[in-house]
Amino acid sequence: MSIAPTLQKYLAAENIQYEVIPHERSMTSARTAEACHISSDRLAKGIVLRRDGEYVLAVLPASHHLLLPELKTKLGNSVHMADETEINLLFRDCAYGAVPALGKCYGLDIIVDDSIQAQPDIYMEAGDHETLLHMGHAQFARLTANVPHGRFSAHD
Repeated sequence: MSIAPTLQKYLAAENIQYEVIPHERSMTSARTAEACHISSDRLAKGIVLRRDGEYVLAVLPASHHLLLPELKTKLGNSVHMADETEINLLFRDCAYGAVPALGKCYGLDIIVDDSIQAQPDIYMEAGDHETLLHMGHAQFARLTANVPHGRFSAHD
């Protein structure tokens, strides 16, 4: 599959420079980081949440786990994890479980954990389990410039 068409069109429209990194098939972000010889601190993962009938993508490092109570403080108590069916409907051109860490192109609001925003460069799923996107901090910062951020994850 390589890069999901929705994601590819969005990056082109935003004039974002990125590198495509093919890797052996992996089903977890930890295994993907290992296969690509990158720090899981620099691998952004997206977690889809439901809030008042709308969806939000929380972006955090693959080396971290989501602290839902912290996120509820920022977004409100009505925040819940989206289920597999909802995620598949939102990311129709992506493989199951290969959610890119950019929600705008899929019509989602996002919130970015400060720990991923602090990285010098960012890697993320491209929509399948065999392709990563790599971009510099400045490119990622442009894509997330006006979105909420904060601390809502902890290192595993």
